[in-house]
Order: sequence, then C-alpha cells, then structure tokens
Amino acid sequence: MIVPMKKVAIIMQAKDSALAIRELRKIGVLHVQHQNPPQGRDINSLQEDLSLVNNALDIFSFAGLLGKEFALEKTSCHDWKFAAKHAVDLWKRYDQLELYSKSIINSINEWEGWGDFEPIKIQELASKSIFVRLYQVPLKQINEFPEGVVVEKIFTKAGLAHCVVISRQKSEFPYKEIPLPRQSLSAMRNRLIKDKKEMDLIKDEIGKLYEFFDEFIAEKEKLLKEIEFQQALSGMGKEGSLAFVTGYIPDDQAEVLLKEAKSRQWGIVIGEPSGEEEVPTLIRNPKWVSIIAPVFKMLEIIPGYRELDVSLLFLIFFSLFFGILIGDAGYGAIYLLITVWAQRKFAQKHAGTGRYFFLFYVLNFCAIIWGLLTGTFFGQEWLAAKGIKPVLPALNEPKVMQTFCFFLGALQLTIAHFWRALVKFPGSAFLADIGWIAILWISYFLAGTLILGNTFPDFGLALALFGIALVLFFTEPRKNILSSLGASFISITFGLSFMSAFTDVVSYVRLFAVGLAGVAIANTTNTMISGLGTGCVAIFFGILIGLIGHGLNIVLGPIAILVHGVRLNVLEFGLNHTGITWSGLAYRPLKE
Repeated sequence: MIVPMKKVAIIMQAKDSALAIRELRKIGVLHVQHQNPPQGRDINSLQEDLSLVNNALDIFSFAGLLGKEFALEKTSCHDWKFAAKHAVDLWKRYDQLELYSKSIINSINEWEGWGDFEPIKIQELASKSIFVRLYQVPLKQINEFPEGVVVEKIFTKAGLAHCVVISRQKSEFPYKEIPLPRQSLSAMRNRLIKDKKEMDLIKDEIGKLYEFFDEFIAEKEKLLKEIEFQQALSGMGKEGSLAFVTGYIPDDQAEVLLKEAKSRQWGIVIGEPSGEEEVPTLIRNPKWVSIIAPVFKMLEIIPGYRELDVSLLFLIFFSLFFGILIGDAGYGAIYLLITVWAQRKFAQKHAGTGRYFFLFYVLNFCAIIWGLLTGTFFGQEWLAAKGIKPVLPALNEPKVMQTFCFFLGALQLTIAHFWRALVKFPGSAFLADIGWIAILWISYFLAGTLILGNTFPDFGLALALFGIALVLFFTEPRKNILSSLGASFISITFGLSFMSAFTDVVSYVRLFAVGLAGVAIANTTNTMISGLGTGCVAIFFGILIGLIGHGLNIVLGPIAILVHGVRLNVLEFGLNHTGITWSGLAYRPLKE
C-alpha cells in the first residue's frame, strides 16, 4: 500500500541550521523539499570528488577486474584521491594505447600485401634520382607505362594491380598513387608488441589499486551522504535570524518527529499536503509481496502518491506471464540452478539481496509448473514420442491457448477498472468503470469471434449497449455531454477508446505467440539432433546443436519477459486501464 504522508515545516535559529540538519539525519524520516536551489562551492567540490571516485570504480569494471582475485595483502588507502587520480591517469594512457594499437592493426592489414620494406630507404633513393612510388593500376592498363619505367606488380585486388613503379625522373602517371607508410611493417608489429606489454603493465598497476575497491565504495557512500547533507543545508529557507526546512514524512512518524522537535526546541508545523504538491511515494507491503519491488527498481518506475499500488497484482500476473512465456520445465530448471548458484556466490557478499533471489525462485517455479502442465521439457515432441502425456493437454491446443490469453487480458483489465470503481464509489462516476468492464468482456467475445471463429453470444449486443451507455453518461466531466460535445465527436472519441480496449485485450495473445515460438525452437533443435544418427561425430554435433538451440531459448527467455511480460503489466494494465502514470517521486528521507 502507498503510505499516507504529512507535510512538515521545521523552524530553528539560522546559527543552528547545520546542527539541526544533522539531528534530522539521525532521525531519518524527513524527505526534504528544498526551498532554494541547493548550490555552493562545497557541493561542487563534493560532486567533483564523487565523479572522481565513480571514474575509478568504472575503470575497475572496464579493465575486467571486478570479481578478480589478486594475491595482494590488504592495506589501507591513506589518500583515496591520489589513488583514484592515479587509476584515472593510468586508464587514460591505456585508452590512448588501445586506440593507437587499433590504428596500427589497421595499418598492418593495409600494408601486409605489400610486404615488409623501409619507407625511409625509399625516400633516400629519391636523392639519387631513383624514384620509387606505389600505384593502384587497372589490370588492363598495367602495360601502358612509358618506356624506361620499371613496373612490378605486387598483388591484385578488386581488379586493380598494386604496383611498384621505379623511374629515373619524377614523372606523373594517371593512376592512384599510394602514399608511403610512416614505418615499416616489422616496425609496426614491434610497436604493437611493445604497446601490448605496456597495456598489460598498466592493467597490473590498476590491479594493485583494486585492493582499495571496498574503500572506494565506502568513500562513495560517504560522499553521497555528505552531498545530501550539504544540499539540505543549502536548500533551507531563511528569514532573518531564522531558518526552516520543509518536507514530507510518513503519517505514522508524525508523533515521533513532533516529540523530537519539542526536545530540541524547534518550531514545527505538521499538516496535510495540498493536491498540487508533488508528494513522494512510500510503498509498504508484506515481505512476500515486496519481492516484486526489484522489478520496479530496475525499470525505475513508481506510482504517484495519489495513484494505486498494484504490487500484488503485478506480482501475480507477472509470475503467470513468466511461466507462459518461458513455458518449459527444463528451462525453468536451468534458471533455478543458476539462481541457486548465484545466491551461494553473491548473497553473503551483498546484503539485502534476499528478495531478489526469492522473486527468481517464484518465477522459476512458475516456469517449471507451466512446463509440467503442458508436458514441455526442452521441447514437447520428444516427450510425446515416448508416450509421456502433459497434465493439461488442452494447453497445447492453439485455439484453447489463444482463448485463455484473451481471457487473461479481459480479467486483468477488469480488475483494473473494478479497483478504480471502488475508489470512486459512492460517487456515480464509478459507473463509467462498470461500463468499461462490460466493454472489455465484449472485446473478449469479439476477439473470439473475429480471430478464432467462435459464436458471438446472444447477450453480447445488450451488454455492449449497457457498457456504452454507462461510459457515455458517467465519464467525468459529464455536463450534458450529448449537447455540449456533439454526437459526432462522441462517436469518434468513444470509437477510438473502444478500439483501444479491444486491441489491449487482443495484445495478450503475445503470451501464446512468444511461448509457441520458444517451443518451436526447442522442437526443431531436438529434431536436428535426432536426425544426426549415432557415432562420435554425431554426438559432438548433437551436443553443439543442443547448446546453440536450447541456449538461444534460455538467453532470449528473460528478454521476452522484459519486452512482453513487463509491457502488459506496466502499459496495458497499469497505464491504459488503472490510470497509473508511473511518474511518482520515490520517498528518500534524509538519513545516516
């Protein structure tokens, strides 16, 4: 649920501002609303330091050092700035060498066909009236050089002869001349080897600094907190000898803050936020529901303060969508093993990751359960050939699955409008959402008729007219809607809305389509393997094909979840029908 918030203003003497902010940070409940733009030299200096430490941490990642073990004794970093600047300077040099090495490799590839020669010696020959130049000459014209000019073809490419032309006079020829390289091919290769050694030394030097990685992380946290503190201090309002800070606190923390204010002799005002204010959103749910929070965090979305918290419904349908989209018990088992391995490797090192892994377990088991229901374990056909039947064979029928997907769409979107109706009740505006519920189920029946060839129900027309009437007459604002807006405008607007509802319901068929594609890839992979026969070579290629085919499904599965499973919950359900804009401001209290 979204926790109710209170608007707070705390007043103190200006000379006690810094002390008051420190005390508020200890209390840790006030989401600060700046009265002035937080700025100043202290903030700029801290942000520069934060940028420096972030650059150093990024360098460890770019250099491929994260997670790498170094046989070094842990020592304290006495000057983190010096260490960070040293890492940045080293990486700049590494980056320069890498760019130069790429240019050398390109030059080597360009000049390998010409062979190894010293450009400086060719230039010295010119002082002795021996002119050696390189040309690209069309093959048909290679014999058209004047008499006395020596032409030696080195190699041919794309119908052009790459030639060395030697003459006693510096004559001009009507062909493309190739400028000499700056250095010989052997010099390029030696320089490449030398730069590679220097790059390895730089990585080793950065590796020595990696022992301070934890200290850099700790320093980053300190800087973030200090920036937060300085911004709160700089953003305070001031009036004469008084200063004040405003913000928001959870409703259940009002008494706590009031008590603290009295003990510290602050002036304090606690009230309700106005409807125009951007109030931060704090969501509190039971632990088993809050496991969906990492998905919201990854997507960087949060409902607005005055919107609905759909965490529970998001979790239920997201888990179901995961099961359908993956649709294979074998793949679910692979994901489960990966989750077990990741938890053992990372859980102890990273506190607070428990709900991430719990969510992964829930999703993995959903995929396994759906795979058992459909009899899918690394594909369906090989199980059917062995006489293994699914628990629910009907789920393998395309028409049944498409109907089920349409039903899921109508059901989830119905829940959205039913919830909105409850919020609007007892006002008559709730009837508009009841009308939309009727229209959603008409869309469900219509999808079955147009796409699957089902018979449209006899009560369909009456239900449609009922829904249309409720939507037209009870959608806010509704000041004599027929006369003020005009019947033609209403018909166009409502027609577009009706089509939007219909397409939203139909869009849930993507669950069936993507799941079917995954099963098809798995079955094709298995068919290719079974057609190889026996023998060592067949076994080798069978394993290779299996890794590629099933590996492709395992890699693409999570992408399908992000593209389709998230979209249905965030857009169709959340934005289009529940009315959640996902543009809320997260509650971030000033705290230690």
